[in-house]
Amino acid sequence: MLAADKLQLQSSFKQQATALKEKEFTLHHNNFMTVGTQAAVLAGLDVTMFIEFQPPPNEEWAFVIIPRTLKFIYYVLITSAFCANILVVAQTTILSVLGASLALRGPDGSMMTATDGLYDERSIVFKCFGHGLILTIGSVVMVVWLHLHWEASVVCCAISVWTIMKMR
Repeated sequence: MLAADKLQLQSSFKQQATALKEKEFTLHHNNFMTVGTQAAVLAGLDVTMFIEFQPPPNEEWAFVIIPRTLKFIYYVLITSAFCANILVVAQTTILSVLGASLALRGPDGSMMTATDGLYDERSIVFKCFGHGLILTIGSVVMVVWLHLHWEASVVCCAISVWTIMKMR
């Protein structure tokens, strides 16, 4: 009788631990889906900014090197932002599909392994999302300098830097 009670207690403990890990897995999974969706929206914005941006001609500037440099920086920033955001979309998709597959179809203890794996990967995904967001804001700063007078550009840059500082 004691052995049966011990087995029942162990089984109950294992079920409770698995249920707790399932809740944690669901939390990480939902967080990844939210970040992936936001990254997809930002990637769409980045593509639009890349395609629709019409910089003014270089001849409007006293020194041709200034607009050429600003345009170069803009296109590097917006391309990098797009790539960072697409990377987040890919990472979150892969983590959700493979994590859920492992949790549901893997061997005994797979729920724990899948949940721990999602937890380990979250910082990489969130950092990449942050980089994409900062690069998008940086590209907006370059557009401001290309399109507006210097007074308005300084104010817009201050607002953008303040925004980036608040995201830390």
